[in-house]
Amino acid sequence: MPRTLLLHHAQLLLTMDEERREIPDGAVFIEDNRITQVGPSDQLPDTADEVLDMGGHIVLPGLVNTHHHMYQSLTRALPRAQDAELFDWLQHLYPVWAGLTPDMLRVSTLTAMAELMLSGCTTTSDHLYLYPNGCRLEDSIFAAREIGMRFHACRGSMSVGQSQGGLPPDRLVEDEAAILEDSLRLIQAFHDPAPYAMTRVALAPCSPFSVSRDLMRLSAELARAQGVGLHTHLAENHKDVAYSRERFHMSPAEYAESLGWVGPDVWHAHCVKLDPAGIELFARTGTGVAHCPCSNMRLASGIAPIPQMRAAGVTVGLGVDGSASNDGAHLLGEARQAMLLARVGFGPAAMSAREALEIATLGGARTLNRTDIGALAPGMAADLVAFNLGDVAFAGAQADPVAALVFCTPPRVAASIINGKVQVWDGELLPLERPLLVEEHNRLAAQLLAAA
Repeated sequence: MPRTLLLHHAQLLLTMDEERREIPDGAVFIEDNRITQVGPSDQLPDTADEVLDMGGHIVLPGLVNTHHHMYQSLTRALPRAQDAELFDWLQHLYPVWAGLTPDMLRVSTLTAMAELMLSGCTTTSDHLYLYPNGCRLEDSIFAAREIGMRFHACRGSMSVGQSQGGLPPDRLVEDEAAILEDSLRLIQAFHDPAPYAMTRVALAPCSPFSVSRDLMRLSAELARAQGVGLHTHLAENHKDVAYSRERFHMSPAEYAESLGWVGPDVWHAHCVKLDPAGIELFARTGTGVAHCPCSNMRLASGIAPIPQMRAAGVTVGLGVDGSASNDGAHLLGEARQAMLLARVGFGPAAMSAREALEIATLGGARTLNRTDIGALAPGMAADLVAFNLGDVAFAGAQADPVAALVFCTPPRVAASIINGKVQVWDGELLPLERPLLVEEHNRLAAQLLAAA
């Protein structure tokens, strides 16, 4: 018999289903790791193996993070990189990141995932493109399994160093044949294409200014032969666009299309400077965008034309980006910033609170090319979160609890269920001792800085 879990009497259930139902006194019935029933509490069973009373809470699908660099949580707010734009910021930090170790990768991944989970995130991707000192992608994958988070592990890479006209130091780039060999190894060892998969692998050459055309093209061919996704940075700021035009004589979107980097299996981070032709291309081909508003503001990259993208039909999800260009990883907070930044750029009607939450849930799921997460409906993965509407942050906002989630100060999540398992309860992580993790993380961060 399947193990059953019932969440009932939620003050409001935000489903994000096809009808976008918002159900007062709502309930969700779960069997093992999937949702089987959703509706008013008086229409669902009142017993299960485990019953959670969600009175006073708003329950919604787990949020989805489509872009991160988790190792960067070791280098937050470094003085040397606090006031720089993208290229200078990277050049300040590359020498520090060269000291990364496997233990640092594991602990920084746990820390980043803990922060995300406490913000309402249940599925995340991570773009790891540095592998010094014996680091491997499975250092992150095993950490995700340890903490219990749904994970899209992106095998990033850099192959064009400064001596070849690229941005990263030569000591941080890899041989392209070795990159492709390791990419295949990781797909065969860890990628799970099945519904409700907890681990998937994507191929993610870092950026047009750190990898060759050949690696981009060959990565796309390998990914499609193996049935995995593709991810990279694109059109992040004006220097990024200038580099593409000078080196490739194409816009970033044209360059991506020329190498096969468009389609529903592809998502690009940032796209702050995506031009109208690029927006049309992405909409027509189903190519996704990971929108990272905090990072784009922090590095003064600009305001991405997200309302225009969505109006054209582009798939858009949210990303917190690395914790050295955002310095935080609160995904509900990122949804708030997405709404506010859109309004700064394009007017008060540019993005509503509900649109921001849709981007953070369904949008993220579609960006990662998944149909089993992002909504509360029968057959979907049992990933859902609850926020306590009695929190001081929501005082006076009971007229519209859904909008309050985005307009008000983002609180810590009260409960989080991932793959049918309770991972956060009463605001506390259950899989690990958070104070001990923070202590170890700070020790390793100090060690990394001392070595640089």
